[in-house]
Amino acid sequence: MSIETSLIARSGGICELCGSSNNLSPCEVPPSDNSSDQYVLVCETCQSQMTDKSTMDENHWRCLNDSMWSPVPAVQVLSYRLLHDLRGLGWPQELFDMMYMEDDVKAWADKGLSEEDDEVTEITKDNNGAQLNEGDDVTLIKDLVVKGANFTAKRGTLVRNIHLTDNPLHIEGKVNGTQIVLVADFLKKA
Repeated sequence: MSIETSLIARSGGICELCGSSNNLSPCEVPPSDNSSDQYVLVCETCQSQMTDKSTMDENHWRCLNDSMWSPVPAVQVLSYRLLHDLRGLGWPQELFDMMYMEDDVKAWADKGLSEEDDEVTEITKDNNGAQLNEGDDVTLIKDLVVKGANFTAKRGTLVRNIHLTDNPLHIEGKVNGTQIVLVADFLKKA
């Protein structure tokens, strides 16, 4: 049985990422040994956006919310890699963080990520677009209710010596003696 035939049988004749049935073709998930277990059946839209990452439409990839839970390891690996590439947009980071894979599948997924990707860090910016760095001081630009601490951080409060997080949309800092996570968009560099 050819790889394409076995992929069509496995997927039910639809793209294993987005569910489309138009212009399907096998997509190798490297490194592979040319067995159908290391291929994913994808549509023309998914294939073209994976080939030319500059054409990636973030709304098309919301389908990864479903495909990341596929029982097929190759689909999990491809979903993981795509979420990794898109994580700077915000919503993919949440999916990326909650994704679970067996250890051998995770190792396969990590093998396909280039070392450059790990070195590229997202820049944390304040509300005005100024870059925030570790140890900067910032000012709140609006009142923020701090859940679980029973107080409101008032507009104009100075937060000294901030710490950057893995997520470029958030920083950590002390307000009223309590270490909290703040949304960078509600801050202004002091």
